[in-house]
Amino acid sequence: MALKERSPETPKTSPKNPRVAVRSIDTYAAQCDKCLKWRVIPTEEEYEEIRSKMEENPYVCDRKPGVSCDDPADIEYNATRTWVIDRPGVPKTPEGFKRSLVLRRDFSKMDAYYITPTGKKLRTRNEIAAFIEANPKYKDVNLSAFNFTSPKVMEDTIPEDAVRKVPSSANGNKKKALKDSA
Repeated sequence: MALKERSPETPKTSPKNPRVAVRSIDTYAAQCDKCLKWRVIPTEEEYEEIRSKMEENPYVCDRKPGVSCDDPADIEYNATRTWVIDRPGVPKTPEGFKRSLVLRRDFSKMDAYYITPTGKKLRTRNEIAAFIEANPKYKDVNLSAFNFTSPKVMEDTIPEDAVRKVPSSANGNKKKALKDSA
């Protein structure tokens, strides 16, 4: 997955609040198991289906209609955008629910949440279990279909000017900001 592209025309900040980095996923992609080229996946749903079965059915270029390993990559892995790599085997989100991923302002990681069909944001497996129990309509939804594993933020694609939090040092200093030099 790749976050919004950065370019002179596309600022790294939200138009509503220039101090808040754009932190949404704008492109879903899968890497071919044969040629290692990246192929854009048109929808989040299709991406989730591929990701959920990646271990037993690795993605290959010819699964995309009219495409083969001989064709150029759809998207190149580079630092024009921040990349996050999902772990294979994360289950496909149950129908009616939405898996939401939010990049932290310091680019340290993404947080995974689930949005219920009623619009409620759930942050833990316990909250999901309580929602299912309180809403018998969803009693057939399996709790194991919810996974809060977050994608790995690729360090080499984090913007140079990203402010990163540094863990407290032994002398008791609180978290301090530091420019990432990656």
